[in-house]
Amino acid sequence: MLRRLSRSLSFRLVAIFVVLALMFVYGTFTALRWVYNSDEIRGLISGHLALHVHYVKEDIGSPPRIDRAIAITESVPVDIRILGPGTDWASDENFPALEALNFGPSPKFSDDADAWVDELQDLEFAVERDHRFIKIHQGDYDIVVASPRISDVSTGPDLITIIVSLGLVYLMIGYAAVSWLFKPIRAIRAGAAQIGEGNFDHRIRNIRHDQLGDLASDINRLADDVENMLNAKRALLLGISHELRTPLSRMRLMLEFLDKTEDRETLKPEIDEMEKIVVSLLEAEQLSTRHVTLSRSRVRIRALISELIDSYFSRDRQRISVHVAANELEANVDEVRISLLLKNLISNALRYVPESGGRVEVMAEADGDNLVLRVRDNGPGLSSDQAEHLGEPFYRGDPSRTRNTGGTGLGLYLAMLVAEAHDGTLKLTNPDQDGACFECRIPLGLDLTS
Repeated sequence: MLRRLSRSLSFRLVAIFVVLALMFVYGTFTALRWVYNSDEIRGLISGHLALHVHYVKEDIGSPPRIDRAIAITESVPVDIRILGPGTDWASDENFPALEALNFGPSPKFSDDADAWVDELQDLEFAVERDHRFIKIHQGDYDIVVASPRISDVSTGPDLITIIVSLGLVYLMIGYAAVSWLFKPIRAIRAGAAQIGEGNFDHRIRNIRHDQLGDLASDINRLADDVENMLNAKRALLLGISHELRTPLSRMRLMLEFLDKTEDRETLKPEIDEMEKIVVSLLEAEQLSTRHVTLSRSRVRIRALISELIDSYFSRDRQRISVHVAANELEANVDEVRISLLLKNLISNALRYVPESGGRVEVMAEADGDNLVLRVRDNGPGLSSDQAEHLGEPFYRGDPSRTRNTGGTGLGLYLAMLVAEAHDGTLKLTNPDQDGACFECRIPLGLDLTS
């Protein structure tokens, strides 16, 4: 939760607002304290308070007169208690006993530099149940003034509660406003993710007329440009591949009429290699289309692997072992393309195992809702750096490979496209180890009808 909030621009902006508000409040109180601490203000306030205390003393008299105290309580919302020799009177019978009040000097009335008002002589202060008490010494008598009246009970919230409540309300309003301001970011992120996955026909909708709207429009234009560029590249590649088929067919025909067997045997592998590249490029372009059409059917995996080996690897049968978890293992897949995936993986494995003692294992099993196909060999294996580039077109894991060893760098690329077209994955499971093990996981799809 905290990690998600820390990445939210709305949360960060609200946090900045809160910090600035706290800094403003702190700065305001600091400024007020600095102003109050000035000698002029301290002297002015102290003089006024001292004058009011003097008026109270003069008005009540010495010794204090009860009738004058009653007159004060009737004109001012305070209660008064007078204690002294032979006198203990209070304007309210509920006036607390002086022993229950913790009188002492107030930190606000002091000669210290941090105090707001200069110290007033012969005054003591106490606070009890939202009432403030001032004890005034008048000869042998103590005059205690309570404000507000003892009978006055606060019915509303106190100032701090009001300030905190308003602060929370303003904070929620600010967060709602900021969330609305940055709301398009969610749509922009979702749209960018769709475009990043190759859905270049996706467009960000409901664009606002502000800077975020301009950003969304720029992303939409970027998707248009990338889609047009890829379509042009695909059209060019398909056109070239189709056009190459005709001269290759002519070359193969002319090759049959060559008199020299040596020349014919030299040129024939080169022409076969070129045809293989053309066919692989055409198949790769079909599979890389976002909405590739698969001809799915319910396929028996053991029968598919056996037919594949009989058709393409009969001469290497002794080096290939097949392990299928169950004879009845089935999957709803495109049989031709799954055969192409396995054919490329097996061909790649056979290319790099030794002629003597080389082994290639083909395994198939069901793991939950997935069909798992593995092709393992006892060749030299691949490093982690090489594994990161497997599946890239024309990439060769071994830099020393030449056409004499076979391979165009398209086999694993085609296998990867077949797996992805089935909503599956293909990866090397054992980098930096002896041998190579490629694992393909695709949904069994048995809930689909064949």
